[in-house]
Amino acid sequence: MDGQYDTIVIGVLAVCLILWLFFGLRNWVNRPIPVSLSGMQLNSEIQDSPAVDLLEAEGYEVIGGKMKVPLAFEADESVYYSRLFIDYVAERNDERYLVKTSRRRQPLELTGPALRDRFLYYLLLYPGCEGLLYVDMEESDIKIIKLMDYQEDVYDGDDLD
Repeated sequence: MDGQYDTIVIGVLAVCLILWLFFGLRNWVNRPIPVSLSGMQLNSEIQDSPAVDLLEAEGYEVIGGKMKVPLAFEADESVYYSRLFIDYVAERNDERYLVKTSRRRQPLELTGPALRDRFLYYLLLYPGCEGLLYVDMEESDIKIIKLMDYQEDVYDGDDLD
């Protein structure tokens, strides 16, 4: 009689293991592949500028020049076109970053909503990048902007902007 219970327990464990492997494999196969910067076509023409000099002084290697990312949207059976501009692509310690340089008429506001509105689409467009480097030419400074994982205890919920 004892052998019968052992067989039942082993059978139940085997069924659980098979189900776990099946669902895990199915989720792994259906997971979207993140767009990585390694497969991105880089503009090899890099123009000298103070921003490039500042990046190189901070230890970054500029590996891609200015790029235009074309976009198309469909709304109400009409197609609308736009584009995003990436100033440079830089690399340091095998980590790639998109680079945006400061614009005099668009000063950087370091608030959550301002960073979201200005840079989120770059970080979502290439989730394989480590982050975005904002080169502030006025202050000769580089700010690293990264999209963090959501942590419920950090978000207070009061600012729904």
